Amino acid sequence: MISPSPLLFHPLSPFLHLLLLPLFFTSVASQCKNPPVIFNFGDSNSDTGGLVAGLGFPVNLPNGRTFFHRSTGRLSDGRLLIDFLCQSLNASFLSPYLDSLGGSRFTNGANFAVVGSSTLPKYVPFSLNIQLMQFLHFKARTLELATAGFGNFVTDEGLRNALYIIDIGQNDIADSFSKQMSYAQVTKRIPSVILEIENAVNVLYNQGGRKFWIHNTGPLGCLPQKLALVQKKDLDPIGCISDYNSAARIFNEGLRRSCERMRSQFSGATIVYVDIYSIKYDLIANASKYGFSSPLTACCGSGGPPYNYDIRVTCGRPGYQVCNEGSRYVSWDGIHYTEAANSIIASKVLSMAHSSPRIPFDFFCRN
Repeated sequence: MISPSPLLFHPLSPFLHLLLLPLFFTSVASQCKNPPVIFNFGDSNSDTGGLVAGLGFPVNLPNGRTFFHRSTGRLSDGRLLIDFLCQSLNASFLSPYLDSLGGSRFTNGANFAVVGSSTLPKYVPFSLNIQLMQFLHFKARTLELATAGFGNFVTDEGLRNALYIIDIGQNDIADSFSKQMSYAQVTKRIPSVILEIENAVNVLYNQGGRKFWIHNTGPLGCLPQKLALVQKKDLDPIGCISDYNSAARIFNEGLRRSCERMRSQFSGATIVYVDIYSIKYDLIANASKYGFSSPLTACCGSGGPPYNYDIRVTCGRPGYQVCNEGSRYVSWDGIHYTEAANSIIASKVLSMAHSSPRIPFDFFCRN
């Protein structure tokens, strides 16, 4: 894998960083001649249209305005982290599993992530457990159709050598706080959330999966939505809610230890833990270094500074306001990140500096 140039992260070169990012992703992608089949499980951070396809919930412009120039169901102005990761492997964007009209046969994999998903409760759509059940049905039906000779589908070999990405947990923590649970109650619930992620890896491993890429959760206390809605809050030096971020860090440390346990438990498996929290917190704390301003203010929303978030008039609803295209914002709608921010997050992920073990992402390319 080609490592990113130090110039990409030099504090004096934010605009050079933006100019070089397309070249960086192209150079990485060129290394992967046979991209893996990819299955993704998660929430809105990686939903590429599942909410729209599954529930018909409208996600309209200005979502998607930057790259796709239309709404695709992604909660961003453009590409998500999962999109950049796919591009880095020369793989197609993942289609939502629930999209019956997209024409995909899912030969490159499928995205089971849906906006709002959490690990608990287990049997509420579209929890991680429900997403796993969907995958099991997908696998059985795909192999059945392939065996019957109904065209081109993912093969058993493709399923065994697939990359399984898990990015979930943010809503479990955030929802607990929104239900007025105390900090102690929220953190007490965390081991149960991590257990669900462990169970998911166990199910996928028993189905033949051996390659896993697991993201921890970001700094919840830095989301403009939380900052606008939480009345009584203790802020850290960069203006984020201390309790929310502390709970996220406890979750992340538990998930890191869980990944260590699973590596010793699951023979022959590659399990990479990725510290998304550190990447995003650095991006917010040092926003000007990366060419951003007002990292705690939403580009799309209402209410104006300091957070531009009003739950009554969120992005896309009548009365919303949106920043000019090309503006340098970290937050898109108060919860999700802009494409510009996601591109930097992706370059940091691909640098391996925040992965444990430090395995290059193109390790997952098929030989």
